[in-house]
Amino acid sequence: MPDTESIVGTLAERGWCVAAGFLPEAGVAALRGECLHAHSAGDFHAAGVGRGRSRVRTEVRGDQVLWLEETEAGPALRGVLQELETLRQAVNRSLFLGLLDLETHFAVYPPGAGYQRHLDRFRDDDRRSLTVILYLNPPDWVPEEGGLLRFWPDPENAPLEILPAGGTLVTFLSERFWHEVLPAKRQRLSLTGWFRRR
Repeated sequence: MPDTESIVGTLAERGWCVAAGFLPEAGVAALRGECLHAHSAGDFHAAGVGRGRSRVRTEVRGDQVLWLEETEAGPALRGVLQELETLRQAVNRSLFLGLLDLETHFAVYPPGAGYQRHLDRFRDDDRRSLTVILYLNPPDWVPEEGGLLRFWPDPENAPLEILPAGGTLVTFLSERFWHEVLPAKRQRLSLTGWFRRR
């Protein structure tokens, strides 16, 4: 399991980090269960684009989300949120980003759904500073099933393609890095959020 300081060090060096095994398999399974339980109960809604969360554009993104202020956190989610709070404090100590809170949701992509290339920063609001994506997929996910995160460390060069393996945490500076979600052949799950400054 990657330690928080190594993640912070990588963020300081290049502005992004992929930490495989951030959450052990048992923790991934428990959190996946909480996510799917809420999804099967009908608590999710189609994701919006832009501010207000209500501008649904299925040609841009096809996922369904559950914002965490809309649900009571189960034990697995509470544990992960505590780990992310530890990360927030470490980032603030070392990188002085002034991260204040975490805005986050579960995201479920049905087979065939994706999210076109975008930045995680609103045009008129610069509070979102650090993106965090924790994958909740089963451990047998393979590249042929799709759903990869296409990520541009440098917009002038070819992108990376990151496998959404369960337990992997992807972090990056929200205003700097373009990314997209490629369609998958099976349901794709994540806990996605943004550390915000004041």
